[in-house]
Amino acid sequence: MNGISKSFFGIKVLDNIIFSVTPGEIHALAGENGAGKSTLMKILQGVYKMDAGEIKIAEKVVSINNFQEARALGIGMVFQEFSLIPELSVAQNIFLDREHKNKARLFNERRTIAEAHKVMEELGLDIDVSIKVSTLGRAYQQLTEIAKAIAGDAKILILDEPTASLAKEEVDALFLVLKQLTARGVSIIYISHRMDEIYRICDRITILRDGQVVAVAPLTQITPQETIAHITGRKDVQMLSHEGNSIDRSTTPVLKVEGLQVGNQVIDVSFELYAGEILGLAGLMGSGRTELLRALFGMDKKDAGRIEINGKEKKISSARDAIANGMAFIPEDRRRQGLVMEHSIKTNIVATNLAKLSHLNFLDSRKINELSAASIEKFQIRPSEANRTVRLLSGGNQQKVVIAKWMATDPSIVLLDEPTVGVDIGTKVEIMKLVRSIAAEGKSVILISSELPELLGVCDRILVLRNGEIAETLDRKEIEDEDHLQIIVQGIRI
Repeated sequence: MNGISKSFFGIKVLDNIIFSVTPGEIHALAGENGAGKSTLMKILQGVYKMDAGEIKIAEKVVSINNFQEARALGIGMVFQEFSLIPELSVAQNIFLDREHKNKARLFNERRTIAEAHKVMEELGLDIDVSIKVSTLGRAYQQLTEIAKAIAGDAKILILDEPTASLAKEEVDALFLVLKQLTARGVSIIYISHRMDEIYRICDRITILRDGQVVAVAPLTQITPQETIAHITGRKDVQMLSHEGNSIDRSTTPVLKVEGLQVGNQVIDVSFELYAGEILGLAGLMGSGRTELLRALFGMDKKDAGRIEINGKEKKISSARDAIANGMAFIPEDRRRQGLVMEHSIKTNIVATNLAKLSHLNFLDSRKINELSAASIEKFQIRPSEANRTVRLLSGGNQQKVVIAKWMATDPSIVLLDEPTVGVDIGTKVEIMKLVRSIAAEGKSVILISSELPELLGVCDRILVLRNGEIAETLDRKEIEDEDHLQIIVQGIRI
């Protein structure tokens, strides 16, 4: 890709970009949210048209105007935002727009399922390809996206944050497949904010900042610290270290859960949460972490169990009940569950507070403007334009809008499910600092994160879930380091 430039609404997001990838190479594309990574790849995929520049594949100048032309050229992409159709089966999604047909030109379901099984076997995955995608968890949907791209016989495979929802063993399986693909000459462009993964799997790295290339280097010739400095433009970005908060557990717990049961996903879970405490939930994919939070927030039906808030039993059978009892829930999938993407920052922030912002059933525009302005400033949402459409923000700023929306309700219990998925290193630190500040205000926090350094950096206690049950309850002081926690999460006995 030579001299690629692109502007949106008069704002230049790509400026004379030069990018290349060689056969059999895994090339990392890094940069903060909004740096231009996804835009550059969407140009290669035919989603966007470049304003200037040229694209060459195998030394031949090509024109890519849509997804079909990209696929014909052997380019496949797994987007950070899923492109699956929920009501179709896994197999039907994998071969969407490339359906197998019989002699009568009718859809051949049997062959489609058989071919989908082959793809899953190649990936080393055990997924029932006949079930609807809507019944899958986010991690399995991500794996289905990857299977869909690989089934298209891609020669150039673009992966945008492919491991954001995967547990360690799924990441290992994916990396094994990627190595097999590169051995066949497939070129892989790997977009990720996770330095450990980039240095583990990639050969070279191109770093973008503010729509420009700031570094290109083999990963053997650039340190992680240098990479982070190029990404952020700063040399002082460091992940959080635990500060050793003192939590008073002699008082009545803010939240007490006894014998919570949700099918076979959450099994007899009991725990307590205290004022100002950050309680981490660690576990592998399918361990029941998200299901636990959804049940607490009234989104999933509870089969058994008791919930107390400030010493009083509460019946929470809906999100409305949870909100009325001072709960807030920042979901893992901010685009589908946390935001209205075509609405503005302002309307998203005030969406949870309409009753407080109205008088005689009429919305008070002065109060709305004051709340949105205060939230934008407090949570450092950029750009700070209240009327800007949320869809046009970077992933990190979208997440800040979700947090701002819920914190505007002044909750006493904040549930966060993977709040840093798909955001850059600098924003990860910002969000974790926000989590700390929320607890410092006396609010109680339950945090799910697949990134163990995040849990170790901010949590006071960590519950390790395994097969829907609490396998371990750990005080932060008991955990030596990330390797120690990883061993516990994996259930390895030493």
